[in-house]
Amino acid sequence: MADKQPVYILPENVQRMMGRDAQRNNILAARIVAETVKSTLGPKGMDKMLVDSTGDVVITNDGVTILQEMEIEHPAAKMVVEVAKTQDQEVGDGTTTAVILAGKLLENAEQLLDQKIHSTIIVKGYRLAEKKAQEVLNQLSHMVDPSNEELLKNIAMTSMTGKGAEVAKEYLTNLIIKAVKQIMKISEGKYEINFDDIKLEKMKGKGVEDSELLQGIVIDKERVNQDMPQKITNARIALIDSPLEIKGPETDTKISISSPDQLQSFLEQEEKILKEMVEKVKNSKANAVFCQKGIDDVAQYYLSKEGIYAVRRVKKDDLERLSRATGARIISNLKELDENVLGKSALVEEKKEGDEIFTYITGCENPKAVTIIIRGGTEHVVDETQRAIKDGIGVIVASIKDGRVVAGGGSFEIELSRRLREYAKNFSGREQLAIEKFADALESIPITLAENAGLDPIDILTELKSRHEAGENEVGLNLLVGKIEDTFEAGVVEPLKIKTQALKSATEVATMILRIDDVIASGKGASPNMPPMQGYE
Repeated sequence: MADKQPVYILPENVQRMMGRDAQRNNILAARIVAETVKSTLGPKGMDKMLVDSTGDVVITNDGVTILQEMEIEHPAAKMVVEVAKTQDQEVGDGTTTAVILAGKLLENAEQLLDQKIHSTIIVKGYRLAEKKAQEVLNQLSHMVDPSNEELLKNIAMTSMTGKGAEVAKEYLTNLIIKAVKQIMKISEGKYEINFDDIKLEKMKGKGVEDSELLQGIVIDKERVNQDMPQKITNARIALIDSPLEIKGPETDTKISISSPDQLQSFLEQEEKILKEMVEKVKNSKANAVFCQKGIDDVAQYYLSKEGIYAVRRVKKDDLERLSRATGARIISNLKELDENVLGKSALVEEKKEGDEIFTYITGCENPKAVTIIIRGGTEHVVDETQRAIKDGIGVIVASIKDGRVVAGGGSFEIELSRRLREYAKNFSGREQLAIEKFADALESIPITLAENAGLDPIDILTELKSRHEAGENEVGLNLLVGKIEDTFEAGVVEPLKIKTQALKSATEVATMILRIDDVIASGKGASPNMPPMQGYE
């Protein structure tokens, strides 16, 4: 009988990793991602310096920023990065917690795989644990009253502690709370808050404590003509999303001009049309115009002659914010322009800040869009302060909309871990081991907080567990004073939404990675050997 010939079903440049090797490789990649951000967790967390190929430097301890700047290639690691992105989009904070939890769930799952427990059983156990955890969450949370400023302040300060803006966290927290309350609406008994209604404008110079909240909008544009007034008081504002210029024909059109008189007549007609446009603006009593498109030079001349302040090519987002701040209606046709569609503000002014020129629209009456101007001595400080403020806004918005908060400092995770261990006793099969490993993973949060603060994690964990067993449900690690106490009473609080989303996302990505037992990747000119496979080196 002839020797068996190998059968190739995939092209030569396709690489494949199967079974336990694929699982180990994916788990390792996810764990490395978690290890990368682990040291940034908590108020005593460290920063990372990230330098890109062009030499630009980012200094931050914000989990999602670190992972985005790293340009990770490994497919499984990318899945963990998505956890951080989802957490950031949904809540605005807790990205590092979610990634550490996902990494620990996979690390613990690997121990079960080594004990010959099938990945589907581990997945089932993890899903049962996550479902039970979500049921327990409300029992461990407190209601939020938006009028309780002290609680809101504690929520924002907990989020901002340990970040670059920590020196001014109390001052910035007050700005954030004022901004959120200004744009907050109540509809059918529910709070509606649109994150985009708070514009964060970065300006280099001065210090972080010189940051300010404006009852209006700042846009990084200057007036189109220097002959226009630099300042308009009692501004009547028109918002236009069509051009103040003559549209060119949509089809290729040629105009035959055979004499100078014809050319002059043509130019005069153009000027007449543009003059009529400006007349419509003037007749509406508007003295400030913000246009999303272009403004013709001739129109600029007539606008400046009438003493009207005009800005062109305003971003759509800024135009919409201006509408919400001033009460103006955005119009697409100048025929609609009259006094009824105008907005109002006390002042429209052009200002130079450093090397840049801005237009300030301030003194709006009860604006539903506001601006926080972020200042700092260097670009790195301004950028990190912006990230801290974003996190602060995110947690305040999440707390008010969701209406519930939990004690921070690892107390929530320890209590949830304890209850899941009790729950695991209801199972006689191997799922019990997976639920217990899920409970172990939750303990990685207080352990990491302790490690990052230079404390002994074993001593801390032992004391936390014994006090929770004794019924002290909200005892956690208050790293601001370096001791174990009731963190809710101490003002270390976090939105429940951070925890629910982190648990959900971390469990989903861990179970998804555990279910992968075969990786098939195509590459250009790759050899049949597995090691050079991109992302799987």
